[in-house]
This record gives sequence, C-alpha cells and structure tokens, in this order.
Amino acid sequence: MIDGILNVLKPVGMTSHDVVDVIRRLAGTRRVGHTGTLDPGAAGVLVLAIGKATRVAEFVAETDKEYRVEITFGRATDSGDAYGKTVAEHPEVRVDPAQVRDVLSRFVGQIEQVPPMASAVHVGGRRLYELHRQGTQVEVPSRRVTVYQLDLIGFEQGPPARGWLHVACSKGTYIRKLCHDIGEAHGAGAYASFMIRTRVGRYSLEDTHTLEELSQAAEGAGLASAVESADAALADLPVVDLLPPQRQAVMHGQPVPLFKVQGWQSLMQAKIVRLRDTQGLIALARVEQGVLKPFKVLRDS
Repeated sequence: MIDGILNVLKPVGMTSHDVVDVIRRLAGTRRVGHTGTLDPGAAGVLVLAIGKATRVAEFVAETDKEYRVEITFGRATDSGDAYGKTVAEHPEVRVDPAQVRDVLSRFVGQIEQVPPMASAVHVGGRRLYELHRQGTQVEVPSRRVTVYQLDLIGFEQGPPARGWLHVACSKGTYIRKLCHDIGEAHGAGAYASFMIRTRVGRYSLEDTHTLEELSQAAEGAGLASAVESADAALADLPVVDLLPPQRQAVMHGQPVPLFKVQGWQSLMQAKIVRLRDTQGLIALARVEQGVLKPFKVLRDS
C-alpha cells in the first residue's frame, strides 16, 4: 500500500478528478485525493495525497501558490477564461504596459474577491458551477484573499493585447476572476487565456511527474519512488519524536502531557505539531491545555 504525497503535472484538457482517477488505477487504491483543484484548461502542479496521507491533505493544501498566466484584453467572458461565453467586448480600448502595471498595483495585498459562477464553491448547498449550467444566478458572497506578488513579465500589443503575469497568492484565490477584475478595472475587459500553476507550497513545477512517467513507473518498480512521505510534506510544522510509551498512547488517541516531551517550551505557541518515531509520522496533534492532543492518527495501534 502506497501512502504519501505525489506532485503531478496536470495536462491541459483533464479535470483534477480525471488525474485522480488515473493515479487511483496506477496505485491500486481508491484512497487518492487532490489538495486543490486546477481548471481543465490549466496545466501545472497538482498535489495528490495517497492512502493514509489523505487524512492530512487539508494541511498540505493550506499553502500559498504561484502561477504564470496569459491575460488577453478587449474581451470578458462569463467564466473568466477562454472557455466561457463572451459577455463584453471593447476592441477599441487601447492597452499599454504602463496602464496595465498601474492597474495591477491595485490588486496586491488583501483583496475582496467574488468567486466566479463556474467554480466549485458551495452556495445554499449547491456548487456554483451546477447553478451556472442551469442558468441560475445567485448572490455570491465575497471572500478575502491575499495576492503577495503580481508582476507583468511580458506584453504584446496585439491585437488583441496580451500580457504575461507572475502571480503569487494565498489559497482560495481564483486566477480567472483576478484576470476578469483586472480587465474591469482597466476598462478593456480581460480573461485568462492560458494558465500554468508553477508552485503549491513546497512543491514546484520542476519537480512534477507527468502521467506518462508515472505509468511507466507503475509498470516497473512502482510509484513509491515518486511519492513523498506525509512527514516530509508537512516539514514546516514543528515536530516531536515520541518515546515508545508515548507512541502507544498516541496511536490510541490519548493525549501526551506537554512537559514530558523534549523541547516542550518551544511548542507552547504552536497550533499543530507532528508526532513521529523512527518509522515516520504517527499523528498530528493540537497543543491544548498543556497536552498534545492527537486529532489525526495515521498509524494503527
């Protein structure tokens, strides 16, 4: 049984769930999930959790991301990308790099963003893309996201005018909507004509595995060589190496007094702590009222 995190290069034209299905077949298990959807028309880093690592996938997903995006001006679509219906066209509006850079500066930092209708966000118990397909319009609440960096790294006058953006942002940022809003602020309209995700937390595009490579690996030595342990994937979290009696307690879901672990003073302000032994990650625990309280146990007693 394979347990761990897999960094896959998602190709254009496949949904994130399509990629999950491929890896389920190759790994021989249904326990595969992704840590953040990537649009069918986009490519790039798609981080998957396999086996028991699916229990900690949400913590791998709580990371910032980076993208390279082609933004095309003069047209807006209802989805914010090239696959949506045209809702506005402004071919007469002139676009130049100086104007674009001025607009981009307004979208750096914490911003309020309304998720696009063609998204998986739940409103009233329904996913927005389901309502969108039915032609149903609903009031979608905005959410606060953070854009850490937004640079114009290339520009072509066209027509149509196109720019290439480097975006670093928080989890939950919709790049399609960002491009749409940039076009609205400029006055020419815009959409994301192509997008590639270059980083999810510590996982980069350079370290991805293609589906072809993974298929060949599955036929040979197996996928294990491409999979990273859950412990390594969560290396940014503080860690406690448990003694044998503590390990048994944790595997039964029992708390461990904080003062009984080495270096406990440094954990006082920690929110989540990795608990492990020489064989790897055993559980994740919260620091509560002077104890380490396991809430995600990955190893059976």
